[in-house]
Amino acid sequence: MRTRPLKVALLGCGVVGSEVARIMTTHADDLAARIGAPVELAGVAVRRPSKVREGIDPALVTTDATALVKRGDIDVVVEVIGGIEPARALITTAFEHGASVVSANKALLAQDGAALHAAAEQHGRDLYYEAAVAGAIPLIRPLRESLAGDKVNRVLGIVNGTTNFILDKMDSTGAGYQEALDEATALGYAEADPTADVEGFDAAAKAAILAGIAFHTRVRLDDVYREGMTEVTAADFASAKEMGCTIKLLAICERAEDGASVTARVHPAMIPLTHPLASVRGAYNAVFVESDASGQLMFYGPGAGGSPTASAVLGDLVAVCRNRLSGATGPGESAYAALPVSGMGDVVTRYHISLDVADKPGVLAQVATVFAEHGVSIDTVRQQGKDGEASLVVVTHRASDAALGGTVEALRKLDTVRGVASIMRVEGE
Repeated sequence: MRTRPLKVALLGCGVVGSEVARIMTTHADDLAARIGAPVELAGVAVRRPSKVREGIDPALVTTDATALVKRGDIDVVVEVIGGIEPARALITTAFEHGASVVSANKALLAQDGAALHAAAEQHGRDLYYEAAVAGAIPLIRPLRESLAGDKVNRVLGIVNGTTNFILDKMDSTGAGYQEALDEATALGYAEADPTADVEGFDAAAKAAILAGIAFHTRVRLDDVYREGMTEVTAADFASAKEMGCTIKLLAICERAEDGASVTARVHPAMIPLTHPLASVRGAYNAVFVESDASGQLMFYGPGAGGSPTASAVLGDLVAVCRNRLSGATGPGESAYAALPVSGMGDVVTRYHISLDVADKPGVLAQVATVFAEHGVSIDTVRQQGKDGEASLVVVTHRASDAALGGTVEALRKLDTVRGVASIMRVEGE
């Protein structure tokens, strides 16, 4: 074993960073044996140096992250500060000064992954980011390496634990959205400002990363259709149960049927209770992968938290350090396919539409005519009426999102339609 240690700079020492530092210390001998050389924490960049950080030598703590990554003797930079800047500048500076990078920064990778990969390649260094998607679940490496000889057609997953906890609570207890969110906040699953989670921004960033790797195509955050879950109601869950379904916030990345384009989207959807993702409870994550040769694969586990995310970071650290010792680099960006990314209008799926309508003869015929005029075939219809008002629930066969959008727009113009109460996509069938 080489005796000179590989030096690691840690950018950020919050929930994840502190766990990375702790594991590096407590598992130092095991890590050294697995890598073939000891690893040494050479510096920790933080914003608040006065904070007590148990197990970390105060002499290693600095507020000058730029100086730390410029030192020249750093072998690997671990970036867990998040956000776009200064993370982007620090990562590119690390490459310029000879360090490889392990990152958990999904937002930055979704926005500027191509540029970061190009910088890593230019300087002959590694960029690894298993921890950016689904916490401890091994997902990026299987897609990038284990399935490199296969053709992935679809990636369908629950990639945000906060939203899954909320929807699971609504499903199992009948709670409303706000009540379930309050419980998630009290238990620490939801941030004080949960917008990134409940509006789908977090999942959309992960979807961009997954789609890019799965389809060998550059997919940016702006390419991902995003719809949050704040409008999901107890009534939606009641309708889902009548169909033998539940509701999940899904990240869906898929090839078109002709293979000529890809789409990436995040939105709530009904899925059958028989689908493996339907049984994913609490704050857990799961990703379902469909490919030509391997068929259907499912990856499941804790998708967030200090220890699970640190586990993924340390796995990347071991791989990057091994590459460093051998003088090699791991897989970089694979975007050779360069498939066009289609908009949401091209997506084809089923739909569950709930309408508030007048309770009088001929309404159903009018509604059915609108669907037919827009080329959307109806599978089932359920109507309940009382005191001159009625609810009409329509479940369609597969149709394009553009056709469904035109149908809904026309329905809103009918005098007999009081309102469109909800529109939910039906997936996983």
